[in-house]
Amino acid sequence: MRNKERVIEVAGHLFRERGFDGVGIEDLMAGAGLTRGGFYKSFASKEGLVEAACRQAVERSAETWDTLLAKDDPLAALADFYLSAPHRDNPAKGCPYAALAGEAHRRPNLVRKVFTEGIGGAITRMARLMPGRAADQRRESAVAALAGMIGAVILARAVEDPALSDEILASTRRTIAAGASSGSR
Repeated sequence: MRNKERVIEVAGHLFRERGFDGVGIEDLMAGAGLTRGGFYKSFASKEGLVEAACRQAVERSAETWDTLLAKDDPLAALADFYLSAPHRDNPAKGCPYAALAGEAHRRPNLVRKVFTEGIGGAITRMARLMPGRAADQRRESAVAALAGMIGAVILARAVEDPALSDEILASTRRTIAAGASSGSR
């Protein structure tokens, strides 16, 4: 793996784990096994790296979703994966929206554009699978389900009570499954 790709990969993990402002260039470069001076050979600024790392994380998330949505019961597969303890417990490798959406609004437009495109794509993917005949109804259901899933992971990570955290994930998983199975496609 080339140095630039290694830095982007490490940055994506560290940003999701610690937040954009919780990671300095020293940490990024040390995590990639490189020196601080090497950063400026590949990136004009930390913000450029933030955008590149977000783009890569969003693209990888979309690939994961595509794999899950190709299964026999795609919404259940997605909910089971997304609303799981392993996903909750590993933000560094998890969904960039659940890890960073609360910070994205403070970033420049390029980062917000990456989030906008990624979330729009996720809604489109989910809308194809939602019950109902009308496209606007399916889209509305997809928006609500996506917001519920992301919110559930954020809340499950925020609480200190493991039982409550598990309950948040399980309740949301059941609600999405019940909504997906109601109505006709």
